[in-house]
Amino acid sequence: MRYDDGPPNGRHWTTPGGGVEDGEEYPAAALRELAEETGWTDVILLDEVHRRSFDMEYAGRIVNAVERLYLARTDQVRREIRGVEAMHASDGIAAWRWWTLDELETTREEIWPPDLAGLVRSLIETGPTSGTSTG
Repeated sequence: MRYDDGPPNGRHWTTPGGGVEDGEEYPAAALRELAEETGWTDVILLDEVHRRSFDMEYAGRIVNAVERLYLARTDQVRREIRGVEAMHASDGIAAWRWWTLDELETTREEIWPPDLAGLVRSLIETGPTSGTSTG
């Protein structure tokens, strides 16, 4: 998903995601956010594969975000996103696309998390190790 934010976040690409609601577990939040941003409700959520903490602008103030990334599976290659255009507009999602690993590794675009390509390459080579923490 691409966001065209002003400073300090700026224009950046990131995986689908968002906040955890009161009383919500992280995996449930990941599935809910994925459904909200893609319309997909049949994705299988696997292990947590990355965790980081960083400061970012949100709703006009600087907040400390705790990001957890989960591995997920779908049986559809380059699956389309449909029916969520209004949500994208209200959430500030300017565009979305699929990236190849080579594109992630060579782009000049800002990608969040910064080493997403390295994380994906590691998952391909060694498989997931739950709860990886950096930052």
